[in-house]
Amino acid sequence: MREFGYQRASDVAGAVALLGADPDARFLGGGTNLVDLMKTGVERPARLVDVRELPLEGIESTQDGGLRIGATVTNSDLAAHPEVRRRYPALTQAVLSGASGQLRNMATVGGNLLQRTRCGYFADVTKPCNKRVPGSGCPAIEGDHHNHAILGASQRCVAVHPSDMGVALAAFDAVVSYETTDGPGELVLADFYLPVGDTPHRETALPPGALITGVTLPSAPVAARSRYRKVRERASYAFAIGSVAAALDVRDGVVHEARLALGAVASRPWRARTAERELTGARADGESFAAAADAELAAAKPLSHNGYKVTLMRNLIVAVLSELVEEASR
Repeated sequence: MREFGYQRASDVAGAVALLGADPDARFLGGGTNLVDLMKTGVERPARLVDVRELPLEGIESTQDGGLRIGATVTNSDLAAHPEVRRRYPALTQAVLSGASGQLRNMATVGGNLLQRTRCGYFADVTKPCNKRVPGSGCPAIEGDHHNHAILGASQRCVAVHPSDMGVALAAFDAVVSYETTDGPGELVLADFYLPVGDTPHRETALPPGALITGVTLPSAPVAARSRYRKVRERASYAFAIGSVAAALDVRDGVVHEARLALGAVASRPWRARTAERELTGARADGESFAAAADAELAAAKPLSHNGYKVTLMRNLIVAVLSELVEEASR
């Protein structure tokens, strides 16, 4: 790790100004991802601007019945908040399925959204990686890719986004707020992450030097009956090989509204819009759930060693939706 400067920001405007004055600086929240990347040499900031003490730690209701979550809220506090548990249980479940208790105590909401891929080639500076060094290549395509993307990838990059929290936020149409030297702005999560395309090193649509200040969850009554399920390779904490955030509103045995997002299948949390359209108005049964999953996964393009994910995700979608129906009938 090379030497770096450190400065603690006292307010949002000051934090943004500090980063704007030094293009090689980075914001530091909990540091659970950034510091690891600094140790391996992937990230080499000249200065860290500590934003942990900024007044962005609150969770409050919005006028339309949604929730506003500050960027420095820890993952632990987010998962434990009674209104999150009541209105968006899948979000609580997603956060609790990620990392360990110690890491959740440090990790922040803003930092979680900006965490980088855990692809081994990205993390190893001795290997080429288009996400780390544009134009150097993607060895994962021919190499170790058993946990890589089956949806939305390109010949430039097949890595997946590691966030559990982001999958639940995608299902509920979260909006990311940020601050720049030009003033505040917002991005819906669907536009927050950029498609891989030919520029995998450009991961988000945030303007340069922007500081995430919070995330807003719009009112979504359907989210009160939601679930997050994660499949991983070991029982202790690990990154997903597949995950689903789902919510259903079923009336008289017919799906009135469906929310569905998938994790560990693409470079960003994957909102399953095709499956949602298939589900809306369909019978709330296993046959309809399987048809919706197949419709969504028809676009999958697995590599030679990760084709199992197509079957895994199909089964996972059907299982989670079926559990929601069974829960609603109790």
